[in-house]
Amino acid sequence: MRKGEIVTAGLLALLSLYLMWKSTELPIGYIAGEGPGGGAWPFWLSGIMLICCGAIAFNWWRQTSPASRSDEPLLDAVGWRMVLLVGGGIVAFVGLVNVISMYGAIAAFLLYYMRYLGRHRWRVSLPIALITPVTLFFFFEGAMQITMPKGMPFTDPVFNVLYEIIY
Repeated sequence: MRKGEIVTAGLLALLSLYLMWKSTELPIGYIAGEGPGGGAWPFWLSGIMLICCGAIAFNWWRQTSPASRSDEPLLDAVGWRMVLLVGGGIVAFVGLVNVISMYGAIAAFLLYYMRYLGRHRWRVSLPIALITPVTLFFFFEGAMQITMPKGMPFTDPVFNVLYEIIY
């Protein structure tokens, strides 16, 4: 567990640095009359992630977290099973984006995660799986003016109705 904590923090810190470097290909500051540059959100969120990784490493060094004092294995059989189930769900999510749209993939993933993995009731899982993508649609498409992947043409009727609400 102790090794897993510092290795994970190190890998995430390297990923943060890479994402910060890559996001500087676009403007990361404020552009007058336009707002934040295209690389602003990725850069600053990666910077926050890097700071968090530093805090984890510091706590690991001081051995203040339970994981930094543990000699237990990082994952047991149940842990590996969950990694595979969640990882498989994420792979399916990414594969579905170009088929049923970003928002449809979010709905499918939330339904899978909440109903199958979380074992929540349908009356909780279904509303969350439907309301969350619609809320994200209005946030990204309406408020932020950022277009997400729409998937195959058979998803157009759903988006046409939502666009009518925005415009």
